[in-house]
Amino acid sequence: MTMTPRENFFTAMSHQQPERVLVDMGKHIGSIHKKAYVKLQQYLNDVPMENADKILDRMAQTVVPDEALLQRFGIDFRWLVPNWVQVKERTDVDGYIDMWGVPYRATADKDHYAIDVLCDAPLKTATLNNLDDFNWPDPYDPDQFKGLREQAESLYKNTDYVIGADAIKAGPLMTALQMRGYEQFFMDLIADTEFADALLDKITWTLKAMWTRYMEEVGAYVQLAYVTDDLGSQTSMLISPKVFRNRLKPKMKELYDHIKGLADVKLMMHTDGAVLPVIEDIIEMNVDIINPVQTSVQGMDNTQFLKQQFGNRLAFHGAIDVQHLMPNANLNQLRWEVAKRIHDLSYNGGYIIAPCHNIGHDISSQNIVAFFDLVKEFDTDPSALDKVLASKQSYFANHN
Repeated sequence: MTMTPRENFFTAMSHQQPERVLVDMGKHIGSIHKKAYVKLQQYLNDVPMENADKILDRMAQTVVPDEALLQRFGIDFRWLVPNWVQVKERTDVDGYIDMWGVPYRATADKDHYAIDVLCDAPLKTATLNNLDDFNWPDPYDPDQFKGLREQAESLYKNTDYVIGADAIKAGPLMTALQMRGYEQFFMDLIADTEFADALLDKITWTLKAMWTRYMEEVGAYVQLAYVTDDLGSQTSMLISPKVFRNRLKPKMKELYDHIKGLADVKLMMHTDGAVLPVIEDIIEMNVDIINPVQTSVQGMDNTQFLKQQFGNRLAFHGAIDVQHLMPNANLNQLRWEVAKRIHDLSYNGGYIIAPCHNIGHDISSQNIVAFFDLVKEFDTDPSALDKVLASKQSYFANHN
C-alpha cells in the first residue's frame, strides 16, 4: 500500500475508493473509559501504554489514548483537544460547573459525571430582558487553545495522520437544553419562540467566536473539524422535524458555514439517535461526515440503505455498536458485524470505521483488540470479508 492516511482520507472524502478503510479512535466522543483502559493495559502487556490518569472527557471519564496504543490499533487520526477552561469545582458534592453554568455531579459509582438535575438550570427563570445579564463564557479566553498550534504544526510536518480539530463540546440545541432545562426549552421552542431564538443566537455567536480563535491557531494544519449536538433519542427525534427545520437548522448551518469558511476542512457532525428523518437537512447544513451512525436505533441500523440513499453526498463515521454488540458479541458475531458495515458503507469511499461512541468499561479487552485487528485483517485480505458475508448468508438460508 502506498497511500498515506491523509491521502486515503482525501480520496475517501471525494467519494472515491481509497486503498483501505480509514479507522478512528481517540476524540472526546470516541475514546476509552478509564476502567477499560487499565484492563487493556494489562491485556496488551507488550504495548508500552501510559495515560491511564490523563482524562480526555471528564463527564464520560474517558482517557487520552497513548500513542503506542494508537499505533497498535492502526488509527489514522490524531485529535487536537481544546483545553478545559472556565470551569468551577463544586464544594457541595463531587462535581463541577462547566463554562455554560451547567452543574454536573459524579454518579454513585463515579464511572461518569451527569448533569445535576437536582440543581436548577442556570437560565431556568431567564427572560428576554435579562438574557444578556448571564455570565456567558469568554470566547476569547487565551488558555482555551493554548499550545494547540505547536501540536498541530508538529503533527502536520512530521506525520501523515489525518489531523482533526476536536469539538468544543457544545452545540446550539444541547447547550440550550442544558442551560434552560430540558422541559422549559422544549416548551420555549413552541410557546416562546422569540426567547428560544434569542438563546440559540447567543449560543451560536459564542461558538462562532470560539471557532474563529480555534482556527486561527490550527486551521492551517487540520483537515477535519468536529462539532457535536444531539438531535435524536433511542426511538425518535428529540424534536419534530418541522420544529428542527424552523428553529435549529438555520443556527446550526450558520455555525457550520462559519467554521468551513475559516479553514479548508471537512466537517463532521456528531448526533446520536434516530435521526434518519433529517439526514437530508444535515447534508444541507454543509456537513460532510455524520457520526456516529448509531446502528442500535431504528432507521440507522440499515447501513446499506443509508449508503445507497445518501452515500454520494455524505460520508459515514462509526457504525460499530457499543451498546449491545461490543459488550456481548463473540468473535464470530463481531467478525460478521465488522464485515457487514465495511461492505455496506465503504464502497466508493466515504466511510471511517470506528466504535460508534466511547468504548465503555463493560466491553472486554478481547473484543476491543479483536475489533481493530479485524479491520486490519479485512484490509490485508479483502477476500476474507466476502467469505464472512457469504458464510452468514448461507447460515441464514439453511436455518429458515
